[in-house]
Amino acid sequence: MTSRLMQNPLGAAMACTRLLITMTAFAITSMAAVAAEPAAAASAKHSAPLEIKRPASPQPWHRYKVDSQGSSWPQGDWNAYSTLARIATAPPNGPLHYTTPIEGDPALGRQLAFDRARGGSCVACHVFGKETPAQPGNVGPDLSSVGTRHGDDWLFNYIYDPRNLNKDTIMPPWGAHKIYSVAEIKHIVAFLKTLKEPYTFKDPQEDPATRSVPKDTRDNLDPTENPAMFGLDRGKEAFKRAGMNGKSCASCHSSPETAFKTWAARMPRYEPRLNKILGVEEFIARHARATTGGEILMQSDDNIALSIYLHNIANGAPINPDLSSAGAKQAVASGQQLMRRKIGQLNMACIDCHTRERHASKWARGQYLVEFKGTVAHFPTWRTSRGDIWDIRKRFQWCNVSVRANELPPDAKEYGDIEMALAALNKGAKINAPGMRH
Repeated sequence: MTSRLMQNPLGAAMACTRLLITMTAFAITSMAAVAAEPAAAASAKHSAPLEIKRPASPQPWHRYKVDSQGSSWPQGDWNAYSTLARIATAPPNGPLHYTTPIEGDPALGRQLAFDRARGGSCVACHVFGKETPAQPGNVGPDLSSVGTRHGDDWLFNYIYDPRNLNKDTIMPPWGAHKIYSVAEIKHIVAFLKTLKEPYTFKDPQEDPATRSVPKDTRDNLDPTENPAMFGLDRGKEAFKRAGMNGKSCASCHSSPETAFKTWAARMPRYEPRLNKILGVEEFIARHARATTGGEILMQSDDNIALSIYLHNIANGAPINPDLSSAGAKQAVASGQQLMRRKIGQLNMACIDCHTRERHASKWARGQYLVEFKGTVAHFPTWRTSRGDIWDIRKRFQWCNVSVRANELPPDAKEYGDIEMALAALNKGAKINAPGMRH
C-alpha cells in the first residue's frame, strides 16, 4: 500500500487529509462527551429532589364518600363504561324501529323525565313547556312543541341511543346505557307527544336563553369572603414545619416570596424522571418525601394548603409552562385527545361542555357552562356548591363522577396531560389564587 501511495503523491495527500479529519472529529466528539458528563451531572444536581418510586396519592385509591364539609360523592361503579384511562363503552347497536304508535303513560313519562336521580333529569338540558320545573337548561333544544315535529319512532330512538342519529351529540344513550328501560322510554315518548305548544317564560331569569350570565363580584382574596384564604395561613405554617428528618421547606427556601414569585405560574411541567406531567400538588408530595421526609399526599389538607401558599405567592404572574420539550408537546397532544373522549354512563366529553362549538356559554339546569379558557388560573379554589377547597385534579375527578365515569387517582398521567393542555390553552392568564367558584 505504501508503494502505491508513493507512486501517487496526490492520493497520499488526500488520504492523510481524510485521516486527519477523522482523528480531529473523534477528538472533538470525545471532548464533547467528556464535557457533557459534568454538564449532565450538574443538571441532575440542580434538579429538585423528587421521590419517584411510590404513588403521590393515597393507595389503593378510593373515591371520596364525603368531602371535608360532609357533602357526599356518588358511590356508583361505572366500570362498564369508558374512563380517561381506558376505552370500555360499547358502540351503538343501531336503532329500534316501531311500525305502530308507541303506547305509554304520559303522566309517568313526565315523572321519569323530571327525575333528577336519573342522570340529572331531562330538565338539565331542555325546556318542556308551561310545566317545566325551575331553572331548566338549554344545552338541548326547547321541547315545548316537540310532539308536533317528530314521530314515535324518531322520539324513541333519540332517547334510547341518540348516537345512531348524531354521533357527536351530548345527549346520553339513556336506553343503551341502562339509565331508562325500554318500557320507561315508551312512557317518556307518550309524554313528549303531549307537548304541542310553544312556551314563553314570564320571568326572563327562568328562560335559559335570556337568563343573566353569572358574575361574581366578591373579592376572592378577602378571608371574610373566601374560606380558602384560611388555607393560606395553614400553608405558611406547613412550609415552616419540620418533617421526619428535622428539615422543613424553609430550611432550604428562607425567602419563599422571592424564590417562588413565578414558580407556580410555570407549572405544570414535564418531568423526565417520571416520564409524565408534574403539577404543583404532586411536586409537593414527591419533593417533601425526598427532602423533609414528610408524607404530604395529594389532596391532603397540608398539600392543598401548601399549593394555595405557592400559588398565592405567584399571584399576578402569567401562566407560562415550558412547552418546548418533546415530552411536553406529547402531553399537550394527549390532553387534547383525552378532552375529546366520550366517557361514563352519560357518554360525555370535556369538549361537550367547554367549547363554544358545542355547548359552552349555555346552561345545564342552573349551572353555566364555561369555556376552557379561564378555568385554571384560580386553582386551588373554594367550591361554594360543595363547601370545600379543590385543587385542579379534584375538579377533574368531580367532572368524571358527574358523567358517571369512574375517576382516576389524582396523580394519574391522564390528568397531568389534561392539566398541561389547559395550561397551554390558558398561557398568559394571570394567577389569582385561591379562587372561589360555584
